[in-house]
Amino acid sequence: MSFQAYLDNIESKTGKSPDEFRKLAEEKGFLAGGKLADGIKAGEVTKWLKEDFDLGHGHAMALFALFKGSKKEGD
Repeated sequence: MSFQAYLDNIESKTGKSPDEFRKLAEEKGFLAGGKLADGIKAGEVTKWLKEDFDLGHGHAMALFALFKGSKKEGD
C-alpha cells in the first residue's frame, strides 16, 4: 500500500484530512510551528490516534511519519 493510500484510508475512516490532523496535533502540543515538537515520541502520538480515532497502528504511524516530516502527502 502506498503512503498516500494510508492517508486516503485515514480520511475515509475519520472524515479528517491530513491538514485537520496537523491542526489537532498542534492543539495537543505534539506539533509546534508545523513540526514535531521537541521530545515528542511516536508512542504518545499513536496512543492518541488509536484512542481518539480508532486507528490501527500502521495508520497511526503513517500520520506520525507525516508529522515528523519523513513522509509527505503524495508519497
